[in-house]
This record gives sequence, structure tokens and C-alpha cells, in this order.
Amino acid sequence: MVQLIDSDIQTREVLDWKGLHLLHNPASTCSKKTRIFLNLKGMNWESHIVDILGGENYGEWFLGINPRGLVPVLVDDGVVHIESNDILIYLENKFPEPSLIPAGDEAAVKLLLKHEDDLHLDLRTLIFRFLVVHEGPPKAPEVLEQYRNTGSGTVAGKQDLEKSVQINFWETVARDGITDQVARSSALKFKDALTELEQRLDKSSYLLGETLSLLDIAWFTYTDILTLAGYPVATLHPRVNQWFKKLSERPEFAKEVQLPEPVAAMFAASLSKQQETGTTMRQVAGL
Repeated sequence: MVQLIDSDIQTREVLDWKGLHLLHNPASTCSKKTRIFLNLKGMNWESHIVDILGGENYGEWFLGINPRGLVPVLVDDGVVHIESNDILIYLENKFPEPSLIPAGDEAAVKLLLKHEDDLHLDLRTLIFRFLVVHEGPPKAPEVLEQYRNTGSGTVAGKQDLEKSVQINFWETVARDGITDQVARSSALKFKDALTELEQRLDKSSYLLGETLSLLDIAWFTYTDILTLAGYPVATLHPRVNQWFKKLSERPEFAKEVQLPEPVAAMFAASLSKQQETGTTMRQVAGL
């Protein structure tokens, strides 16, 4: 569980916040996951939108709250929690009704959520290859330098290595781009993962049986962005597609996957160009 301690936090004002506060972004996949969870729980919370396209998450104020520079962040009565899956488990333990972890499946949920989280950089790879249009590197060198040198750099009082992982990702993309080989590798990892989900849905209505769980929420948001990026879910994984459409009809899910107009326009322009040049995800990855 990733909970920050006093010495990790430089933006001290959040320590006085009362109630539940979520720092998030409308287009962020992990933010969507958290908002869906909060909707299903029927919880009251205060929204703080972070402009990640404008780089606000790399500014002094936000890095003083989350040294990793990632959304979402939960502040619960002045206590700061980071990492979306850890946030969901924390909230599930504190607010157990309605239950989103089936009884007896606690260990399985944590293990399967870790598998989902381990694919996060692969998801980012596909997003920045097929959806997000950039002139030059996605993160300018001066932005990364600010990121490197701002904030406490610690999580739970210890030097945090995750920031180095994030910086390495962006520096690699700036140096090498996202090649066909890299994009193909990431897409095929998701093909394997979604094939496993397809098998689960052959036997049950949801990913852990007949009850909606955290696992469904997590993979719903991944399936949403993969579909937007051109992954052929309906063709390759028809049961996953049917499950996804069923969840999409629920208002708790539907309202959280509506893209802001500028983001939707950017995505559409990128996909249109790929169709013209024969560089869609399906073509690049051989799906």
C-alpha cells in the first residue's frame, strides 16, 4: 500500500484537507478507474483536475503532493495515497459496501491487479504511438529535468526509484521513438492478457465470477483505451467485447469514458493519419 508520510509531502496545504479529495485528469486511464470505483460506491469526494497534457503534474505544486508526478492521488483527511490500484484497495477496506472484492478472492484480486499494473508502461507505449500526436519528444528535456529535481523524491521516507523508471521511459522515447518492434511487443502482451480474460468470461459474467469486482473496473478502462487506439477487441476477443459493452451501458462507467473534445479530436486526427499511411495498430502488430 503506497501511503506517503509527512516528510514526502512538500505541498503542505493538503495535510489540512478534510474529507475525500481526488487529484485526477478526465483522460487519464487510471483516473477513470478510480472515478468509476467512487461512482459505484456512491461516495462523496472533491475533484481537483490536474492538466497532464499541459505538464501541471510536473510542476512544483503537484510534485510536492506526489513525488512520482502521476495521477490519480487520493487525499483522505490529509493523508496522501498514490497509485490507483492501491487507492482502490485502501478505499475498499475503509468503505466495504457495496463490496467490490468478492469474499475469499482478496489475494487473487491483488495478484491480478498487479498483472494489470505491470502492463502500464506497455499501455502508455501504445497510447503515445497510436493516439497522442506530438511534434518532437513527448516530454521536453527541460521538463524532465524539472521533474527530476522537484519534489521530495521519497515515498514512505525512502528514496523512490519509480521516478527513475518514469524518466527512463520518456528519455528512451525521445531518443529512439516508439518503433514498430516496440509497439508490436506491447500490443502482443495485451493480446495474451485479453485472451486470458476471454477464457475467464467463457465461464462467468464477470472476470471473477458472477459479481462485479475491482478487476472488472481495471480492465474496463484498459479495454476502453486499447479500443480507442485501434486494438481489434471485437474481432479477437468477442466475449471481452460483449462484457465491455455491457459495462459501458452502466452510467457509473459510461460518464467516465467520455473524452474531452480536444483530446477526442487529437485521437481522431492521429488515427486518420495512420489509416492513410497503413500504420494502424492492427497493421503494425499484425493483429
